[in-house]
Amino acid sequence: MTPQEKRNERLAQKMLRSLQRRHFEAYYCRTREDIIQQVKALIPEGSSITWGGTMTVRDLGLPAILKQGNYEVIDRDEATTEAEKIDAYRRAFTCDYYLSSVNAISEDGVIVNIDGNGNRVAAITWGPKRVIFIVGLNKVAQDVPAALQRARSTASPINAARFDIDTPCQKDGVCHNCNSPQSICNYIHFTRNSHPAGRHIVILTDLALGY
Repeated sequence: MTPQEKRNERLAQKMLRSLQRRHFEAYYCRTREDIIQQVKALIPEGSSITWGGTMTVRDLGLPAILKQGNYEVIDRDEATTEAEKIDAYRRAFTCDYYLSSVNAISEDGVIVNIDGNGNRVAAITWGPKRVIFIVGLNKVAQDVPAALQRARSTASPINAARFDIDTPCQKDGVCHNCNSPQSICNYIHFTRNSHPAGRHIVILTDLALGY
């Protein structure tokens, strides 16, 4: 193992213990193939599935893979109107499985997410029967304040650039704690524990996925 791989292995094992203490079901997968197989193993055939605006899920190619399987897939990217997209958001609450990533996670297992519309953090909180987070170790921060800082100062400016919206952070890459009408930092969400126990599943990976 390389020094990086050794560090990732040790960090992942520590985080698995922390997540389990917080009542998450947790796994560690090093490769893309391992992640895909783990997701398939977790989701029974015939299940309804959707996801939020996660680049991690898209980077892994999971939408196309799941559509090839025996699942009911709700893909908001196929919406052709705003009304269809909002309908997909609402249908997410009745899904069996909701896939997501995170903006940051602390070493002791607290997940931090920031949303503009709130549909993702709402589904993480309540609605879908189970939530699967796929989390690259690149998103690990030392503690909750550091995780919040990462979410606001790293993930949010990059996502603002991705959506090409008119916010101060889009212009200079720095969080201004703004109240812009187009702000994507309207809802800040902390997942301290999985409730009910086991509803949330975390798949940690060496891969540097998403933002």
